[in-house]
Amino acid sequence: MHVVLFEDHHVEDLYPVSLSRPAWAVTCGVRNLRDTVTACGCTVTTIVRPHLARIVASGGAPVPPPDGPALFLNASLVPDVRLVRRLLDLAGKGDPFMVTCGDRVAAALLREGASLAESARPDDIAERLLLQKLPLCETAAAFLCYPFDIVRHHMDIFGANLEHLIGLRPFREIAKGVFAGENVKVPATAQLHAEAGPIVLDEGVVILDFALLVGPVYVGRHSRIIERATVKEMTCIGPTCKIGGEIEASVIEGFSNKQHHGFLGHSYVGSWVNMGAGTSNSDLKNTYGSIRVQIGEKRIDSGMQFFGCVIGDHSKTAINTSIFTGKIVGVASMLYGFVTTNVPSFCNYARSFGEITGIDVETAVETQRRMFKRRKVEQTELDIALMRDLHRLTERDRGLAAEPISL
Repeated sequence: MHVVLFEDHHVEDLYPVSLSRPAWAVTCGVRNLRDTVTACGCTVTTIVRPHLARIVASGGAPVPPPDGPALFLNASLVPDVRLVRRLLDLAGKGDPFMVTCGDRVAAALLREGASLAESARPDDIAERLLLQKLPLCETAAAFLCYPFDIVRHHMDIFGANLEHLIGLRPFREIAKGVFAGENVKVPATAQLHAEAGPIVLDEGVVILDFALLVGPVYVGRHSRIIERATVKEMTCIGPTCKIGGEIEASVIEGFSNKQHHGFLGHSYVGSWVNMGAGTSNSDLKNTYGSIRVQIGEKRIDSGMQFFGCVIGDHSKTAINTSIFTGKIVGVASMLYGFVTTNVPSFCNYARSFGEITGIDVETAVETQRRMFKRRKVEQTELDIALMRDLHRLTERDRGLAAEPISL
């Protein structure tokens, strides 16, 4: 089956997570949506916002939509392998259909999808699908609507997605419930408890002395769990990360570091983030009540008792940064002291010291270059162009004068 993953005009509600990556590239429950779809044997075409088009295309040759049937899936769908399989089973019957959830198109099967896939844009794709007047199909679907939904749905789908991954890959079961890829190193002093769920250590993972892992847990390729770290249930760590301190029920995207002491709980951390020693977040209100989250001009009740923070790609925290419950941090910001409010993208946030200033785009580009170099990753012109686009797109959100920091 050929699948078209399309972003719609609601994708901005997922900012800052979906600001610097397509909605289908957000990890939730071990994988993102594109990886979940391809793991089910599908080829994929994508429809993304203009500022992401070139960086997405650089990841490999675009797959042109073939003539014939195409299953259109909203890029913000929760990447639940059970949901994807249900939709693929429906598509396999060959009869055109549409699945909606609220006022959004979740999925649609077209007998001839190539023309629409090649010409549609995120701002018109949903309307053009609705104009097809396809029969509505009653099946449950859910979206990553707001940043806190990543944590909510991650908790719901983590177990099923992890079991699916174990069934697909040739992992070795090195202890009961502990599955390892090639070249995984686990010392005798490490404690791995898989009674409540499996622990998956992907290729090249290194666990250092006296680390404690409590499943279910997934650790991505070539990541390192440092000595005396505590990695608790429902944690998903991306590739090439360094993890220390205590972490619970959180998603960390690839190439990010939380290497030192400090707590991270019920949170989402983007790629290329560095958390300084002693950085911690709160994931529970003192009142034990439902956590309300500021999304733009709206204050939304998450319905969650436990929710920590969301940190966008390329952001950094200084030593002993303390992030209050339910805070959203933008892209390429730098945090100091107590984080008591949401943080726009490209900001120096030191509100507890009386300072919130903008970060010049050249500072962000140079910081990215230095971090890439440490990971032996080449910074390309596309990376620089995307950083400039992100800075331009978020200028109104900041409302601050740029003030370069000392390099």
